[in-house]
Amino acid sequence: MLKGFKDFLMRGNVVDLAVAVVIGAAFTSIVTAFTTGLIKPLINAIGGSDAAQGLGFKILGANPSTFMDFGGVINAAINFVIVAAVVYFLIVLPVKHLQERRKRGQEPGPAEPTDVELLIEIRDLLRAQATGKNGS
Repeated sequence: MLKGFKDFLMRGNVVDLAVAVVIGAAFTSIVTAFTTGLIKPLINAIGGSDAAQGLGFKILGANPSTFMDFGGVINAAINFVIVAAVVYFLIVLPVKHLQERRKRGQEPGPAEPTDVELLIEIRDLLRAQATGKNGS
């Protein structure tokens, strides 16, 4: 059971996925900083009933926790669209294109040695070891 789990973890897809998740998280923080620092102030400049808090309004004027922040929602939507666009154009499209080229045979996949090539390599190594022992 543990061997199967180890084989699963060591497959290229799982390692690539782990790297993609880490890079995606780092990229998301960059996009969030961009939208929070640059886009949201522009949205908040439009204002609302309470210009100090940004685009939105308070349901109950005396209770600040009832502020409906439309600027924050718009900011999150812009954040999502930017991250989705970057993932699509920088990851999905190139991988899809590469897979199509491999299917058409234009670009071969990773080549593995044939059984004959492995046996020839083993024979040559054994011959080299035997020659080294006899020559000593």
